[in-house]
Amino acid sequence: MTKEGDATPTASPRLCERNNSLEARRTACNVPPMADKLYIQPLTLVSSPQAVGGDAIRLAGGMAYAREFAVTVTREGDVVQRELATAETIERALEHLPDELGAEAEAQWAGLRAAHPSLQLGGRTVRLDQPQIMGILNVTPDSFSDGGKFLDDPEEARTHAAAMHEAGAAIIDIGGESTRPGAAAVWEGDEIARVVPAIEHCVAMGAAVSVDTRRQAVMEAALAAGAHVINDVSALYHDPRSLAFAAASGVPVILMHAPGQGEDLHAGGSYGNVVFDVFDALRAARDQAIAGGIAAERIILDPGIGFGKTMAENLALLNALPLFHALGRPVLLGASRKRMIGALSNEAAAHRRLGGSIALAMRGMDAGVQFLRVHDVYDTVQARNVWRGLRDAALTDFAGLADG
Repeated sequence: MTKEGDATPTASPRLCERNNSLEARRTACNVPPMADKLYIQPLTLVSSPQAVGGDAIRLAGGMAYAREFAVTVTREGDVVQRELATAETIERALEHLPDELGAEAEAQWAGLRAAHPSLQLGGRTVRLDQPQIMGILNVTPDSFSDGGKFLDDPEEARTHAAAMHEAGAAIIDIGGESTRPGAAAVWEGDEIARVVPAIEHCVAMGAAVSVDTRRQAVMEAALAAGAHVINDVSALYHDPRSLAFAAASGVPVILMHAPGQGEDLHAGGSYGNVVFDVFDALRAARDQAIAGGIAAERIILDPGIGFGKTMAENLALLNALPLFHALGRPVLLGASRKRMIGALSNEAAAHRRLGGSIALAMRGMDAGVQFLRVHDVYDTVQARNVWRGLRDAALTDFAGLADG
């Protein structure tokens, strides 16, 4: 029965269930269509723009160059339009999009080409025109990578932090809560007691420091101790006080994707297309942060490798990393010693995953990410420096081009 004023009658639940076609169900059940979504994904990375006659863009202001792009439109999770284009033909491809996607298309295309300004972290300037290394210092009793040795022995933690700093870590990321699957929740008072001494020591030796936490009280104590960056694995969703505090603090904020909204960050990881779903979630987290008062230039995004994702989903994200530059913010990759490396390496233990960690770091470098969060700083910095030499050589090589 139709209520007075209804434009169309609503079908019975039984009629809705009988319509197997998505469009038929929407029509029969009077459900409005969801908005189309757009993704401009770099597909082909090239050694230099001159190698392809200038038909490439500098990806996110770094040392990676992209030539071919997939311009994809989805509706209800299904791809309804996909066009391939190069840097020279992208404007024509964007003209073929629905009008309502015009502003998003312009924003994503601008994001892919955006050069990000340096971060001023205390007395340190961190440039974002090449990959920077973030060293991990876990002061937890149950870290998957170090078994709690840096909590049990503060002197060893200080020695390790100094070694990472001297090896070239641009930032030292200090965390007092394990976020591995099945880890017990930590009381914020314990977390503060763990991280504050480590932060104070690292700041005193001249390091830039980020605090890895999802609790506002820990953020506040960490910044008071001298930390320069907030790294929240819940993207400021876990603690309702965190967004306002982060906005008021004025420091850079790292927003990571994790599907779990409660204590278990790994729960609820169900995806239609993991790449597009994580992109959408990070776009929402970015927009929420900006709406909450955090300046866009202070936001860094992390796709959350290993958090609520299968190995196949992690690999898909790693292969699609250049897409995340379309969000217009610097990208952080944290894949060091992750479980997927062991799964691909005859179940190698965490401390025997250096080779795989370097391989994934190199993947991130090729994709133009701005930050690599790693356990093995010396080796990753060395790999980055060699990669940088290769990129410099390619970008200054004009020998194979015709004169004139």
